[in-house]
Amino acid sequence: MCLIAFAWQSHPRWRLVLAGNRDEFHARPSAPLASWSDLPITGGRDLEAGGTWLGVTGAGRCCVVTNVRDPRDPQLGASRGLLATDYLAGAADAAAHARQLLTQAAGYRPFNLLTFDAQAAFYLGNRPGPRAEAVTPGVHGLSNADFNTPWPKTRALMTRLETWLAEGDDGDFAPLFDALADERQAPDAELPDTGIGLERERWLSSAFIRGRDYGTRASTVVAIDHDGRGVIVERRFGPAGSPRGESRLPIGVQSATS
Repeated sequence: MCLIAFAWQSHPRWRLVLAGNRDEFHARPSAPLASWSDLPITGGRDLEAGGTWLGVTGAGRCCVVTNVRDPRDPQLGASRGLLATDYLAGAADAAAHARQLLTQAAGYRPFNLLTFDAQAAFYLGNRPGPRAEAVTPGVHGLSNADFNTPWPKTRALMTRLETWLAEGDDGDFAPLFDALADERQAPDAELPDTGIGLERERWLSSAFIRGRDYGTRASTVVAIDHDGRGVIVERRFGPAGSPRGESRLPIGVQSATS
């Protein structure tokens, strides 16, 4: 997952609304959004390392992880996706989990992690060192930099989410998926310099990344109400942005919705 905007405790119906894109190599094997048979998790699954980039539980917990874009930083340590799996399948609440992870965060590949439960939300990372920050009510954004770093596509998605919240049509997620499908690139003057060269910075500056070998693999919207019930919707894509299906599953109830 490489682009996220979310609203925490700032909507009369939803305690959490999250919209995000997962960008990944198309060759990396993944399973689509589903309720897992071996763990109490609903989400997509990375079939290479076994974790997830974004998942929820029936109790209304949610977790999402991104990498940190820095070609000078070696990708050493345990898989980031296991961080999300461990939180969702664990017994610790978000606050206790944050305290525990601070002692172990250095052992994972560079990561940004967001955790949510009924009472609290946390941002956690391990670059330049382990840290945890309680999330305040409002609209926030995350990509492959630090929490709320104002990269153009992060700002744009946050603005689209703020508009959706203000318009009040809280059952129609189409505007959020439209925002996640935006392929407009940022002006050169607004691009970050993360050490990957101008052409690649341009290509990665859009919300939706279309590529033959690498690109947006999934667009996901999560909405969880104040009672812990809600929905998770995933749209999947293959090489060159080709549609690969959509799944919609409930949160906090047993049967799937159509």
